Order: sequence, then structure tokens, then C-alpha cells
Amino acid sequence: MNFLIENWVLILAAAVSGGMLLWPMLVSGSQGAAVSAAQAVHLINREKGVLIDVSEPEEFAKGHAAGARNIPFGQIEGHKSLPSNKALPLVLVCPTGARAGRAAGTLRKLGYDKAQVLGGGLKAWRDANLPVEKTA
Repeated sequence: MNFLIENWVLILAAAVSGGMLLWPMLVSGSQGAAVSAAQAVHLINREKGVLIDVSEPEEFAKGHAAGARNIPFGQIEGHKSLPSNKALPLVLVCPTGARAGRAAGTLRKLGYDKAQVLGGGLKAWRDANLPVEKTA
């Protein structure tokens, strides 16, 4: 007991550093782990994953990942373009990844347990030299 009383500063430092190490896992666990562009391509090609861009139509028209379906974030619940098979992996993308993270949480609540976010958003897709399309 004396050890605890005499070394409370060390124990506090150890607890804080442990918490800082666990924090990224706790945060990513609540939002779902982000996938890299290579992992997203693997999900799409090997596991019949669906790429969904949650950008607004104007943003989508300026540039989006090739083959992505546009379902704006505000219309995600019950949208007709969502796959009926809820077991399929969904890869959500937006310009920064922020809206995609919120959309993934919404879709998981709707039963799409394999909804994941493309880490880094559309920029990560472009940085990986993957195809980007523009619409008129």
C-alpha cells in the first residue's frame, strides 16, 4: 500500500499513457475502421463490395471514384440505390471522409454491418492513382 501512496505520480503517468495508446482503437471501433484505397479495391473486386459516394450531387459531378454510386448523406436512410443484401461490404467515400464516417454509422444502425469508410476520402483514392470520373 505504501508503494501506491509513494508512487502515485508514476501510476497516474502509466494510466494516462495507457489511455492514450488505447484511444485510437476505441475511437475507430465506434466509427468502424477505415480502409485504405487498396483494401477498398480488394473489397470491391473480391467480395462484391459496393462503393458509395455520400457527397452532394454537385461535388459528385466534379469528380468521384470510378464506379461509385452517389447517395447524398442527407438521403442515405432508405435510399433506393442501397443494395438489398445487407451482408455486402459497403465502402463509403466523400471528399474528406467526415461525412462518410457519419454515413457508415447510420448504415450500421440500419443493418449494414460491413459499412466501412475509405480512410482519407477521395484524396486517398486519387493518391493511390485509382480512376476518378467526372459527370456532366
